[in-house]
Parts: sequence; C-alpha cells; structure tokens
Amino acid sequence: MAKARGLIAVDKMGGKVLFLDPETYETQITIDGFPRTVHELLVVPETSLAYVPIFGDGVHGRNPNPQHFLCIFDLHQRAHVGTIDLRPYIAPHTLKLGPDRMIYITCENSAKVVVIDPGTNKVVEALDSGSTNGHRLIIAPDGSRLYTENEEDATVSVIDLKTRKLTGKIATPRPLAGIAISPDGRTVIAVDDAEPALFLIDTANERVRDEIRLKAVPKAAQIARYAPDWSLLGVTSLNSNTVSLIDPSFKEQTAIKVGSQPMDMAFHGDELFVPCQGDGSVHVIDIPNRRHKSSFKCGTGCESMAFF
Repeated sequence: MAKARGLIAVDKMGGKVLFLDPETYETQITIDGFPRTVHELLVVPETSLAYVPIFGDGVHGRNPNPQHFLCIFDLHQRAHVGTIDLRPYIAPHTLKLGPDRMIYITCENSAKVVVIDPGTNKVVEALDSGSTNGHRLIIAPDGSRLYTENEEDATVSVIDLKTRKLTGKIATPRPLAGIAISPDGRTVIAVDDAEPALFLIDTANERVRDEIRLKAVPKAAQIARYAPDWSLLGVTSLNSNTVSLIDPSFKEQTAIKVGSQPMDMAFHGDELFVPCQGDGSVHVIDIPNRRHKSSFKCGTGCESMAFF
C-alpha cells in the first residue's frame, strides 16, 4: 500500500474541516468559518480535491434552515479553494463519484439527486429521487443505476443513469438509515433504522430477499461501507457505539465497541478508522485480528474522514 500523504476529517460537531498527519494523527490545519453544518465527505484522489456539503443547522427530517453549498478543498494546499452554490436545490447530503466522473449528491429537501460536473463545478442536471426523505445514495459499480435510501419512507429509489429517470421504488419492512452495494451490483444492502438488521435487496427483481440480524448490536445501525477491495463490509451503530465487521457472504460478523456515536468509516490498509461524533474520538480497528487497536482525539466530533 502506498504511503498516505494526508488525512482529512469533517468535524461536524465543531463545524470545521481538519487536516491531520496520516501517521501521528495530530491535527495540522483547522479550517472553519462555514455555515452550519459541514456534513459528509467525498475525496477524488486523481484530482487531489475533496468535497464537503453544507447541510443546514438540523438533522435529517428536522432541518429548519437547509443550506445549499458544496465546499471544495485542495488536498495539496490543504485549503478551502471554492464553493459550489447548488440553488435552487437545498439540504445537500451524501455524495458519490460516478463511473462517468460526475458527482451525484442527494439534496434532501428538494427531492432531487443533483449532478455536478467537477470539471466546471457546475450543476448540470437534477434527477427526481422520488422522495423528500432521500438520505444516502450508492451507485452500481457498472454505472447503470443509482439507488437512494429514503429513510422514513422505508423505500429505496432506483434511478436509471442511462435514461436519467426514476424507474421505481423498492419497499423495505422498516425505515432505513444507510446503503451500500455489492461489487457485482446484484445486492443492495439497506441498513434498518428501527432494528439492528440489514436488508439484502436483489437488484434483478428489486425485492428484499433476506434480512440479516446484527450480532451483539443492541440497537439499530447507521452507515454501511465496503472496503476498497470489497473484502469486508463495515457497519456502524450510532446508538450502540459499535462497528460490525461483516464477511461479504454475511455468514461471519464481529461487533467491536468504539466511542460515542460512531458514524462513517475510513479503510486504510489493514486498519479501519471509525470517527465518533459524540465524544471527539477516532478508533482504529485491526481488521485481520478483528479487534480494537487504539484511539485518538480528533476535533469536537468528527463524522467522516479519508486518507489521501
């Protein structure tokens, strides 16, 4: 594995973006002055840029003052170098880079998935998400479809990226909190927001085919993320203070205690980094040995981080 040049973290609770030493984890640069609230993160290594949405001063479903900005950071300069105004689309949340090299971002309060050309930093299209509760999104590895999990609706929207149209919604037994997709694109993993479980959705017939209970996780989970090599699925439970390491076959899983309110994850070699927004800690998980390795303080309460 190539040595990381840096580590960027989104301190949601502190309203800052941090740059850390990738070996000592000491905070080197703090950038603040953003409207509330910095939320989520996309790093594009080939352009050395990172993108952080400004969501608003609330949380999903209770966001009285939604924002409409997407901030751009230069990873070489470790600096905030630009801001994209998404208006009229508001409450930007999860964002992903598609195989077509476009950025796709859910704008919750507008019921849209907004498409941004990173070459021009312009909004080029807005796709109907089918739900004002469109929360997180994932894109099929072949770029054919985009899926949003619509939290309170208990549905997953399906958008055909070739026709740019919403083709349908998949019902799930309970409300949702997170979403991931298998490397072959045949299974969407939807995180249950009511109980500690995952719904496995068959993308061919667009139906839930199985429900996987999370072992040793007492409360519902939040975010699901595959390792870059697809060898592991990580699932955090904000209310249980755990991260689950799950085999891609879903036959083996290990729950590991971390800090308060774990959120997104960053895979780096044989380690998994879990930022916890509730207490400003980041926990390092030894993946091969399935155990907690160490922890360090980072900001007031980071939600997302990524090595570059």
